[in-house]
Amino acid sequence: MNALADSLLFSLSITGPICLLLLLGFFLRRTQMMNEGFIDGASKLVFNITLPVLLFTSIVSADFSQMASPALIVYGMAATLLVFILLEGLAIRLTAQKALRGILVQGAFRANMAIVGLAYVHNAYGNQGVAAMAFYVACLTILFNILAVITLSRSLSSGQQVRPGIIVLGIIKNPLIIGIVAALPFALGGWPIPEVLMKTGQSLAQMTLPVALLCTGASLSLKSGKEDTGLLPAIALLRLILVPGLITLGGWILGFRDAELTMLFLINASPTAAASYVMVRAMGGNAVLAANIIAVTTLGSLLTTSLGATLLGALGEF
Repeated sequence: MNALADSLLFSLSITGPICLLLLLGFFLRRTQMMNEGFIDGASKLVFNITLPVLLFTSIVSADFSQMASPALIVYGMAATLLVFILLEGLAIRLTAQKALRGILVQGAFRANMAIVGLAYVHNAYGNQGVAAMAFYVACLTILFNILAVITLSRSLSSGQQVRPGIIVLGIIKNPLIIGIVAALPFALGGWPIPEVLMKTGQSLAQMTLPVALLCTGASLSLKSGKEDTGLLPAIALLRLILVPGLITLGGWILGFRDAELTMLFLINASPTAAASYVMVRAMGGNAVLAANIIAVTTLGSLLTTSLGATLLGALGEF
């Protein structure tokens, strides 16, 4: 009983700070202390500057013996591809409306790993955990963007189409990937970084997750519009329980244990990525459904991640 209580308290230490920051952001937006202009500017600052710097400094100062194994990254990508294929087939059964299938698939597989997922990992394992999962997040970010375009283009055939060249260019210009690739020569070659630059980078890195979570909370809308497709509960179930559960179970069957297995769960237990709404809206899809998916999974993830972490702790994986 004590072991279970300890696991529960530890899981709350992972999700509790994130919950409070989301609630604070939500409150600050309602009191106009964070307005739309601030949220937009701060979100761009995080995505383009501070998050890449966080990944850069984490990798440069990381102990490479503690990095996520290539096998874990390969498994994560293979599992995501398998989940994507299964979801494509499931979407046909869940809705007869072709225009909704891509939104369903993207909402179920595209996790917010770079913000919420890394925040979970950081609260559990600190900066070393962030560095360990940096390559995993980079590889999955590329895969997520490709798969999202594929499913939305197939579903929203009458909407705006995205050319392959634009996808490739977007991947090359992705700030997260640039930050990780830029860190590799310094980390692998032992190149020195001037102390003043490193301290500046660490200061920027420290503001990343708090500001990102505040902006996420401030952007949450519980009044996005009436959602009359009936798909939201199924998508939330898939995103919050079935997909991370299956990926974690598969990892356990293949022999991943302890920190690797726990980080695999935490990174995949994150809610639907905010970028999914932007893509759906740009391609002429049901933006109300996309927005509600993000809101529901962001709030629900706090509960399901706590329960999942408690279970893993009770099984001795922490």
